[in-house]
Amino acid sequence: MGKVMFEKEKYNLELKEIVTDKFLKTVSAYANYNEGQIVFGVSDDGKVKGIENLRKDILRIEHMVNSTIEPRPNFEIKVKEISGKNIIILSVYKGKDTPYYYKGKSYKRSDTLTVEVDRIELNRLAMEGVNLNYEGKKSDKQDLEFKVLESKLKKVIGIDQLNLDILRTLNLYTNEGYFNIAAALLADENNYNFSAIDIVKFGKTINQILYRKTITNKSILTLYDEAIKVFEIYYQFEEIQGYERITKELIPKEAFREAIANALVHRQWDIMGNIQVSMYDDVIEITSPGGLPNGLTEEYYLYEHVSLLRNPIIASVFFRLKYIEQFGTGIKRIMEQYQHSLSKPTFSITENYIKLSLPLYSDQKKNLDSDEFAIYQLLKKNDGASREEIQISTKFNKSKVLRILNKLIAGGFVEKSGAGSQVTYILK
Repeated sequence: MGKVMFEKEKYNLELKEIVTDKFLKTVSAYANYNEGQIVFGVSDDGKVKGIENLRKDILRIEHMVNSTIEPRPNFEIKVKEISGKNIIILSVYKGKDTPYYYKGKSYKRSDTLTVEVDRIELNRLAMEGVNLNYEGKKSDKQDLEFKVLESKLKKVIGIDQLNLDILRTLNLYTNEGYFNIAAALLADENNYNFSAIDIVKFGKTINQILYRKTITNKSILTLYDEAIKVFEIYYQFEEIQGYERITKELIPKEAFREAIANALVHRQWDIMGNIQVSMYDDVIEITSPGGLPNGLTEEYYLYEHVSLLRNPIIASVFFRLKYIEQFGTGIKRIMEQYQHSLSKPTFSITENYIKLSLPLYSDQKKNLDSDEFAIYQLLKKNDGASREEIQISTKFNKSKVLRILNKLIAGGFVEKSGAGSQVTYILK
C-alpha cells in the first residue's frame, strides 16, 4: 500500500511533522498578511505521519500561540483523520491589530518561506493597525501650492477657486489642520525625491538615447502630463486620407494613459525609486515600484479585475479628474485596447515592482486574409478546435483548412496541441 500523501507546502500552507516552536513565526506572518494553515503530523514532502498525543499537542499549540504572539491572534484548531491517522490543522486569520510579533519580531511569507519584515514593511503594518495609509500621514512640508490641481479641477468639475474646504473634501487637508502626504504629492512642488518619473526613448539600440528626462519634486499630475506628451511625440502620427488628417497611434494611447495613471495611483510611495518609462521602437515598458497590495494575488489582479487601493486618497482625486474610471478596471481597460491586436500587453510582477509592457498594435485583419482571419477568430472564441470542428464551422474543405492552418502555424499565430486523432489547434 502506497504512502498517504497530503498537498504540498505553499504560500498559505505550512507542514510540520511534529509540534515544536518552529511554527510560531508563521503564525505571526499569517496574522499580519493573510490567513493560512499550519498542519501538524505531515512531513515537508507531504507524507502523512499522524499525531500520537493528540490532546496534549493541541493544548501545547494553543498555549504557545496565546503566550508568545503579541497581540493575541485569531486562530482555530481542528483535527482531521486521513487513512486512520490524525493530523492537527491550525488556521490563523489575518488580524486588524497589526503588527503581530513573535519574540519581538514580525514576519511575513515569501513563497513557502517565513521571513522577518524589514523596517519599512513594519511601519506599513503599524499604520495598517491604526487604519492609516502612508499617503494619509502628515506631510513634512506644509507650505503647499496647488495651481496645477486647481487648473485641472476648474476644467473638469468647474470649480471657481481651490480652497481649504475643497481640499478637505478631497481628503488632502485633515480635520487636525495639516496637509497629508497625498496632498504633498499632488502639490506643485514637494520635497519627496522619490516622487519622480524617468522617461527614456531609445533608438535602434539601448546605447542610442533619443530623449531622456527625470522629473522630480513635482506634482504627480505634472508627471502624468509629461509622460503623455512624450508618448504623443514618438507614438502618434498624422495620415492624410482624402481631405482629412487622421491621427493614428503605433501603441493605443488609451492603454498608455491608463497604465501611467495606474502606476501613479498604485505604486508604493514609502520606498525610494522612480517610475520608469522605457520607450523602444516596438514596445513601451512601465515599471512601478512596489509589488501588489497585501491580500491581492497576481491571478486576481490580472484576471478578476479586483483592486485593493493602496492609495485611496490619490485614487479618488484621479477618479474625479477622469484620469481613471471605476476602481479596479484599469487592467481590463488596457486589455480592451488590444482586443483586435495580435500582440498583447504582458505583465511582470514581483515583490518589488510591477512592469507592464505595451507592444506595438498589430491589426489582425491587416496580417491575415479573410479566410485566415475567420479561422483565427474561431480558435480565439473557442480556445482551440480540431480540424474537423474548423471544417464544420467554416464550411471549408479539408485541404483548404489544412493549408490555412499550416500557414498560421508557419506565421507563428497557431500551434498544435496533442497527437494523432486528438490534435487540436490553439492560438500561440
